[in-house]
Amino acid sequence: MKAYLILEDGTVFEGIHIGALREVISEIVFNTSMAGYLEVLTDPSYAGQAVCMTYPLIGNYGICRDDMESAGPWLDGFIVRELSRIPSNFRCDMTIQQFLEESGVPGIAGIDTRALTKILREKGTMNGMITTNGEYDLEEILPKLKAYTTGKVVERVTCREKYVVKPAETLEENGPLSGSARFDKEAFARGERELRPALVKELCGKGLRVALLDFGAKANIARSLAERGCEVTVYPALTSAEEILATEPDGIMLSNGPGDPKECTSMIREVKKLYDSEVPIFAICLGHQLMALAVGGDTHKMKYGHRGGNHPVKDLETGRVYISSQNHGYVVDTDKLDESIAVPAFVNVNDKTNEGLAYTGKNIFTVQYHPESCPGPQDSGYLFDRFIQMMRKSEATEHHFEMRKSEAKEHHFKMRKSEAKEHHFEMRKSEGGNGNA
Repeated sequence: MKAYLILEDGTVFEGIHIGALREVISEIVFNTSMAGYLEVLTDPSYAGQAVCMTYPLIGNYGICRDDMESAGPWLDGFIVRELSRIPSNFRCDMTIQQFLEESGVPGIAGIDTRALTKILREKGTMNGMITTNGEYDLEEILPKLKAYTTGKVVERVTCREKYVVKPAETLEENGPLSGSARFDKEAFARGERELRPALVKELCGKGLRVALLDFGAKANIARSLAERGCEVTVYPALTSAEEILATEPDGIMLSNGPGDPKECTSMIREVKKLYDSEVPIFAICLGHQLMALAVGGDTHKMKYGHRGGNHPVKDLETGRVYISSQNHGYVVDTDKLDESIAVPAFVNVNDKTNEGLAYTGKNIFTVQYHPESCPGPQDSGYLFDRFIQMMRKSEATEHHFEMRKSEAKEHHFKMRKSEAKEHHFEMRKSEGGNGNA
């Protein structure tokens, strides 16, 4: 069946219909990843968008449900040059076509994705429609495309109630440290799946409790903390700061998420309260932007954003460059940020935009990219270890403060007791002297 992609500038691409049979209007963006299409499909940050994959062949290893970043896909549409109909991978549960149909996601294949990407790079991200209606009327459609906005999508993708992700008690729970997976045909037939190779070599977060505020969190964020031994409690996006702080977490994680950060007005107010606390905070992507807005910073929409698994990021403290996974259309304006509050910590090597902040005098650092993803594949995982070290240091400082407070209280009590004893002795002495007179 024929399908059409209509852009708001009037450009029309003709291709083949894939996925669910329905019409959709959405914001059209492109992703440069060569693999990881399932993670893209199930990343809540794509809510309100249709994604064009620049790599020409998508779906060749099928769909493995174990690799999903959420319960299902969040994007509005899927655009590819060629969709693989016959996947080849022993972990495959179904074809990508079956997954799109099952999930109600429409798409289009067979178009020149390179030409589409060039248009989006030159003119910027724009809205579009995917339809199978060959009798479309441009004069009727274009006003609808121009009027479309993603709206407040965070409320749509966040969890409905809080839940707990239990920590790993042993390293073996995380899977083998290295080596390729071994296919056990009988176990596979029973529905058993071998654990993925682990990247964690130490339970450095054992005993720590982390509150994760879900603005559209990818599953691997909580998993990355739990694999290190942290107990993670995931909260809905509209949870109050008071409720989170009342549980006395060792650290707070602000997650990624979709949409314009400035639309999240109530969440920004709560993030400011979290900033004012002394609890260590690590924020990713949308969380990074919300923290900047909460302390008086600003954000703006990029021309076409960063979406892919090959973006070089420089750590300004060490000078090292890491290959990062990214998915964002907005960025923090560092030239409008007070240096007494926060300073740039990471920068994008390609376009020099901000990729992270370190907050002055606070146990807070934030990044624009995704350390829970694996483009390196282990390039940015150390940021979770840094967060855990920050929590440990804060815990030690708090313990030291409480010890000093207890010692001071004990010393004060002993001084008062000594003074009272001395006063009593002087009084008795004085009374005795008067009696002899």
